[in-house]
Amino acid sequence: MTWYVAKRVGAALLVMVVVSLLIFIVTRVLFPDPVQTIMGGQSSSATPEQLRQMTHELGLDQPLVVQYFDWLGKLVQGDLGRSFRTPIGVGEAIAQRIPVTLELMVLSLVIALVLGTLLGVVAALVRGRWVDTVASGISVLALSLPNFFLGILLVYFFALKLRLLPSSGYVPFSQDPLGNLKLMALPALTLSMAYIGTFARYARALMLSVLSEDYVLRAHASGLDPGRVVVRHAMKNTMIPMVTVVGLNAAGLVGGAVVTESIFSLPGVGTLLTNSILGKDFPMLQGLILVITVGVVVVNLLVDLVYGALDPRIKVS
Repeated sequence: MTWYVAKRVGAALLVMVVVSLLIFIVTRVLFPDPVQTIMGGQSSSATPEQLRQMTHELGLDQPLVVQYFDWLGKLVQGDLGRSFRTPIGVGEAIAQRIPVTLELMVLSLVIALVLGTLLGVVAALVRGRWVDTVASGISVLALSLPNFFLGILLVYFFALKLRLLPSSGYVPFSQDPLGNLKLMALPALTLSMAYIGTFARYARALMLSVLSEDYVLRAHASGLDPGRVVVRHAMKNTMIPMVTVVGLNAAGLVGGAVVTESIFSLPGVGTLLTNSILGKDFPMLQGLILVITVGVVVVNLLVDLVYGALDPRIKVS
């Protein structure tokens, strides 16, 4: 197990180094003249001397290799640089927004796992009946609805028509738990919907596969209670591959959060990313993409480790 963990951690570190290089190159291609952007673009009244001085102060007159290793060295020390648009550092700005995005992602994942797994398991247990058809139809519909369209529909019905939930805003959970959950209900449901469909389809397929295994058929033949067979034997072995499915969808959750936060005016990482792109704030953009990538890599690393702990065959191989 130690060797397995070491390999996984080493692979994750290698991915992070490669990603950092790609992020650096892409941002330099997208923003070839960041100094001009800082000084106000083409309408800037800055003199050539002022532009050269700003370029020197930011270290942008150095070769790209030197700039990259300088940026990487600061990253190791926890310095993500300073934003062109805000007076605070990139790391501080991201740290203020991460709790909102993490809460949105966790709530969405919990909703998707509970509803999606339940839907898929029920569909598998009544395979071929009308309940299976309805459950499969719901999962396809959930997969087909775009985030932005579903979010607008939910706001229209639950906020404007029924007035049951607020349409936008955010309050920290520590200040007002009930108010926080009310404000996060519609965004979490919007983000979770596509994953409800994904998890339902996976859970149905995995449950059908497990139900046809010899040990499950033997348990039924021995006279064990059907509910006990499903819960203690079939469900337990269905959940192991579902761990991998969750890890594979981690990156999608981050992408969906960008759209969802914009719809519901949540002050999270997604909104900050959108503003950074529109404002051409490449230090903030670099830091955000790096943090998001590291988050996805860490989640996948944890999934690999959890999968290895749950399935002894991973350790043997």
